[in-house]
Amino acid sequence: MFSGLSKFLKDILPKRLFYRALLIVAVPVLVLQLIITIVFFDSLWIKTNKGMTRALINEINTFIEVYDNEKTNKDELKNLFSLFIDLNIEFIGKKNLEKNYIERWFSPIDRSLRRELKSKFGPGEFWFDTTSYKELIDLRIKHKDGYFKFLIPKDRVTSSSARIFALWITVPAIIMVIISLIFLKNQTRPITNLARAAERFGKGEDIEEFKPSGALEIRQAGHEFDKMRKRILRHLNQRTEMLSGISHDLRTPLTRMKLQIAFIKDKDLATKLAEDINEMEKMLNEYLQFTSSSYVEKDEMFNLSELIETIVTKYNNENIEKNLLSRVYINGRKNLINRCLNNIIDNALKYGNKVEVKLIKENTNILITIDDDGFGIPKKEYENVFKPFYKIDKGRADSKSSVGLGLSIASDIIRSHGGNIVLDKSKINGLSVKIFLPV
Repeated sequence: MFSGLSKFLKDILPKRLFYRALLIVAVPVLVLQLIITIVFFDSLWIKTNKGMTRALINEINTFIEVYDNEKTNKDELKNLFSLFIDLNIEFIGKKNLEKNYIERWFSPIDRSLRRELKSKFGPGEFWFDTTSYKELIDLRIKHKDGYFKFLIPKDRVTSSSARIFALWITVPAIIMVIISLIFLKNQTRPITNLARAAERFGKGEDIEEFKPSGALEIRQAGHEFDKMRKRILRHLNQRTEMLSGISHDLRTPLTRMKLQIAFIKDKDLATKLAEDINEMEKMLNEYLQFTSSSYVEKDEMFNLSELIETIVTKYNNENIEKNLLSRVYINGRKNLINRCLNNIIDNALKYGNKVEVKLIKENTNILITIDDDGFGIPKKEYENVFKPFYKIDKGRADSKSSVGLGLSIASDIIRSHGGNIVLDKSKINGLSVKIFLPV
């Protein structure tokens, strides 16, 4: 039961901190206002309204009793009540009292009138209308062969303090909520800036020196994030420099070995050695490509459809089919996306004969699908092949010249753009690489 209630609250509560904090401030104010309003109307306004209504009905009853006295001057009595009690009275004879009247059940004035009139004169002996006139109440009391018509000012049965109370309780609440909005906006802005900086850094973008602000805890989180960012950058730079240095240093002996091969008289041996050296050079190129896969490049808005069209055209291969949605724009690093797609299409052509490239856009996501008809990859290896230097011994991964960095580089590039890359079995019985990118 408690878990269901907790899940329900999580579903209906706002997700953003600003609106949650606003609820924390606004809800107690509103609840307090509601309680004060209920107490006021119950203990003060309604009781005051009830007392004023009862006094009015007693005055009307007094008028009718005096009016029935034979010695009373009827016109003088009406003038006295009109002058001193503010009652406009008219007797309409030989006419039945209307039995139907519109009563607003939500109105305290109508409820009090109905209750007091029914108690004093009995049901069916009265009729009133509180809506036809703005400042008056039309009240009619059955009398003999006709009825009395009373036009009564509304302030005789209601207190104006309710409006003043509503004004004083509403205006301060609105002012408090506005002040809370300004205050909360200033307090949540540093958190938003920190989240935005973390998102940009997670995508591999170069961010300027982060300046923490806001409350002490937020500034502390900002300082720790900045320290972590610098440690990660230092580690990445060290890794890049180390791999680049090793790769460059190995090129020198390889070049010497190429020169020495030229002096070998055994051509078959020379050919085999040259092939081994070429494979080693290819591996070194992959190392260098891996080390530079996270280099700093500015984001730009470019046409992804046009980029894929250019890549496919470059291969000049009739076995590559494309189905591209036109004019799909994305904000990202064009050269990195180009390298990622080249790596995947190269693998597809290397291990398959037919390749299908598809580009579609769904709501706020872009989907690029690259299918081939090769040997495919076992499902249990889908996660492993994205690891750097990981190779499997079967099918499409069996290559001496590969060091297992192609998919790792592609995955790093896509994730640095906030996207995701997954593998599946293609509809043409090979491997399907699906790339998801946010718009």
